[in-house]
Amino acid sequence: MLSGTGDAPQAEMAWGASPSNELFGHLADGTEVHRWTVTNGGTRLRVLTYGGIVQSLEVPDRQGRTANISCGFGSLDDYVDTSPYFGALIGRYGNRIAKGRFTLDGTTYQLPVNDGPNSLHGGDKGFDKQLWKTVPFTRGSDQGLVLSRVSPDGEMGFPGNLTMKVTYTLTARGEWRIDYEAVTDKATVVNLTSHTYFNLAGEGSGTIENHTLELAADRYTPVDSTLIPTGELAGVAGTPFDFRHATRIGTQVRVPHQQVVHAKGLDHNWVLDKGVTATPDYALTLADPASGRVMKMYTTEPGMQFYSGNFLDGTLEGSSGGLYRQGDALCLESQHFPDSPNQRSFPSTVLRPGQTYRSTTLHTFAAR
Repeated sequence: MLSGTGDAPQAEMAWGASPSNELFGHLADGTEVHRWTVTNGGTRLRVLTYGGIVQSLEVPDRQGRTANISCGFGSLDDYVDTSPYFGALIGRYGNRIAKGRFTLDGTTYQLPVNDGPNSLHGGDKGFDKQLWKTVPFTRGSDQGLVLSRVSPDGEMGFPGNLTMKVTYTLTARGEWRIDYEAVTDKATVVNLTSHTYFNLAGEGSGTIENHTLELAADRYTPVDSTLIPTGELAGVAGTPFDFRHATRIGTQVRVPHQQVVHAKGLDHNWVLDKGVTATPDYALTLADPASGRVMKMYTTEPGMQFYSGNFLDGTLEGSSGGLYRQGDALCLESQHFPDSPNQRSFPSTVLRPGQTYRSTTLHTFAAR
């Protein structure tokens, strides 16, 4: 299931160092925010206790030179004040819910509307703006962090006390694995994901339009002008959404197609051919020809939101000091489909008492 396509093996580093943390900054009320560093198998991950944010993700290129491939900020204030979800844990519901409203078991719930007429990524104070209890671990040759919190009943309008555990693991092969778990005491909807912005050439290096992307998806979910799915599962053949074979991203994001106009680029959910799976299965390959870096993603989720960095506008200063412009990074968010609580034909995102929400996504790194 975790098959490759002949990528050159990545040089491995010793995995012995335990995760460490340092003070990253203070919130307005004086609360400390720490940054954890996990290093294993040639990969280094830095995570904030605020928002579960991936502040940097370092992997080697074909020459063995390591660079941060995750876009973000160098200061806590920027994450608090201006971040477009850089590197954050997203919930209680990743992606959009139409008009910030859904009905469950006869009760209608209203969420904050923070993206035009819709609710986006759990509302204006979602999980990306919460503090997460963070505990390091070493298990055999794996290193990682367990992040946990309880989202109280009514937070951002969602029902139920949701108790969550999110585990970030770096394996001895330098793979980054995310495991999500949650339970509730009242029927609710859950759709957790990671909103990491990737540039395999290195953070601050410029456009991702020369990256190639292969997505194992024959269909996608078209959207209306507010980026809410129409309910259709449309074929990708003959459209800018066809990434069934490795395709240069720059050839697709500027095609005069109505869906591209709606999103000012690509900001859509692809319907993964594999559907919902019990263990992570292949979803995509992202590659940067210049550096040779290759990232593959495997997931249990049925959908993949590909966002081509359309709304980066040159006003945000990244961690290396450069300004992020449109298309300088991309997001690949493994998840259930947008607006599923209002779309009966989509895979359900309902979680009930006695059930456990589980989701896993694995990122592997290599260099060609």
